[in-house]
Amino acid sequence: MRRLLLVICMISFAVGGTAWGWWSGGHGILTRAAVQALPDSVPDFFRAGEGMIAHCSYDPDISKNRGAPHVNSAEHPEHYLDLELLQGKPLPKSRYEFTQLCTELGIKPDKVGFVPYALAEWTERLAVAFAEHRKWPNNSFIQSKCLVYAGFVAHYAQDMCQPLHLTIHFNGWKQPDGSVLHKGIHEKTDALIEYLELDPSTLAKDQEIQPLDDLMAGIVEEFHAGFALLKPVYELGDSLPSFRDKDWERVPAVIDFATERAREATRFTAALYLTAWELSSKIKLEGWLDRAQDDGETTQ
Repeated sequence: MRRLLLVICMISFAVGGTAWGWWSGGHGILTRAAVQALPDSVPDFFRAGEGMIAHCSYDPDISKNRGAPHVNSAEHPEHYLDLELLQGKPLPKSRYEFTQLCTELGIKPDKVGFVPYALAEWTERLAVAFAEHRKWPNNSFIQSKCLVYAGFVAHYAQDMCQPLHLTIHFNGWKQPDGSVLHKGIHEKTDALIEYLELDPSTLAKDQEIQPLDDLMAGIVEEFHAGFALLKPVYELGDSLPSFRDKDWERVPAVIDFATERAREATRFTAALYLTAWELSSKIKLEGWLDRAQDDGETTQ
């Protein structure tokens, strides 16, 4: 089954031609780790929903399907942002300020990408759903919704922890002579978490999870921390294994890089969940909303 998944991912990457992020199995590993790392202050139903959240963490990639052209074209740019195209301008605070900046720079927003904004928006959707849970704690529909939203938060958070999602050099670095250094590096990097069979419980161990003081500022800070690792990734280029390579001699620097990124993706995802939970305590729901009346018997 693992071999089949690897082949499917390889074909999808080749056909799509754009950045995929950690392979879907890698997202599942990281998401399970993030949920396991959460403190007890996060609701029991959420921590017990690890499997469902991990299941939904695949969905943003599944949506990139040519059989569904509208969602396919809308979903692709949600997974990356090529920082160099902003010509040194700081990342704006919202998607619409960002699109305005792109217009001023004469570039198409979807060619640059939206990942920080997709992540902020899904985290706030989760916060609103958590606010509903606070008001109707036994409503199973609301609980299910929280788990689905959390899968999307996980996916975009983890994509942002993969440095090749943050750059124009996402699958090779063009040289002055026209050659491309380490073409194919993206696929190798994406496969690392599955290839190395990193364990969720190990990734979750000894994590100190704190909420972000400011959601968007924290996301931007994480973005730049990942972007700073771009050159170190390329320095590993010759040492990265292909998923086909069954006889790869383990390179400590590659293992250290993959483990550090996986633990950071775990921490960051869990921090966003905790941030959403804390934000939810300050969210006032609209007066017209009455889930108890509208949903009927959904309590457990």
